[in-house]
Amino acid sequence: MGRARLQGRSGGCECGCGCASFDNSKVNASVLQKTAASMLPFYSAVATNKKFATLWSRAVVTANLKLMKRLLASAAPHAARQGLGTNGIGYFVDFGFPKLVYTNGTTIPPGTVQFVFDPKVHQAIARAMLPLYRRLACDRTFACKLAIAIRHGNRRLVNLLVRSRVHTAALKAIKIEDEGIALSFKYPFSKFKYRNLLFRERFLKGRRRRRGVRRN
Repeated sequence: MGRARLQGRSGGCECGCGCASFDNSKVNASVLQKTAASMLPFYSAVATNKKFATLWSRAVVTANLKLMKRLLASAAPHAARQGLGTNGIGYFVDFGFPKLVYTNGTTIPPGTVQFVFDPKVHQAIARAMLPLYRRLACDRTFACKLAIAIRHGNRRLVNLLVRSRVHTAALKAIKIEDEGIALSFKYPFSKFKYRNLLFRERFLKGRRRRRGVRRN
């Protein structure tokens, strides 16, 4: 696998898809690529290391941000330099860009349950998501297509692109939300749905729109 080309010449797009015409206050290929590339080592650790996944889940449900930070740093040092949060049923890693904050995370839908985050489900989701994040990180054209589909609200193309890389039957729904994508998973060994999220963080009067998240 070749190394990810995260930036074209002079910050533009080299694949010819027109993504370079998007202003950098909106989601674009670079945002998706850099976020995916930073999170890849973390998802790999979750997918392949049961002890790591168990410790991470314990830290999430106890809102132990110090432990979460230490675990994240051990697997994905670049991601650990970003903002980190938990709501007791999931986690969020923020990536700062010049004109936006983009977030990646996995959570049970709020209002469903409290202080639950099953490491077995998390491992299954990580295994399912790895091919998508690898493709985003390493394929500029793919990242451009997904960014444009998100920007245009093209649900059919988003669904096609995501399902070309995420092949599990546990993936029940894909939505465009907050200049990103929300993938809903339901595994037979869990009572709860889980969502893997890529989205633009929104602020209202300088405060994050999403409440109930404890951040470092």
